[in-house]
Amino acid sequence: MNYSLIARQCEGLLDPENHYLSNLANFSAMLWNEFQDINWLGFYLYDSQRDQLILGPFQGNVACTNIAPGKGVCGGAYSQQQILRIADVDQFPGHIACDAASRSEIVVPIYHADKVVAVLDIDSPLLSRFTQEDQQGLQDLVNILEKSLVKFDF
Repeated sequence: MNYSLIARQCEGLLDPENHYLSNLANFSAMLWNEFQDINWLGFYLYDSQRDQLILGPFQGNVACTNIAPGKGVCGGAYSQQQILRIADVDQFPGHIACDAASRSEIVVPIYHADKVVAVLDIDSPLLSRFTQEDQQGLQDLVNILEKSLVKFDF
């Protein structure tokens, strides 16, 4: 996958003047069209009043709507404030199976004002689908996305 080309597309697509939900929706649609061998791609947004990650814009099958911090891969990435790249989700303690077809997963935290406000979650029906190159490329894309979120208070 050509992450540098996708980064240029992101820079043109994501406008800080747009509502953050619009930017998240377009980001998920763009990545969905670029990735192969995935079955879900989207966001979980942290809701401090509920102390939950809440389903945000996504592409794919229906999904879990609430995830507690520290639970599953998404909640783990949120709580640990780090990317989690899981080769086999069946081996991940506490994995939340929103789609039984998912076999591997990568989750990237999204920051706003120095705190994690959301996570980007991508699932694949293939084992070991995500590479170190994907991890770095997605981090670079999320860095661009974060710049489009600066005007909004989460």
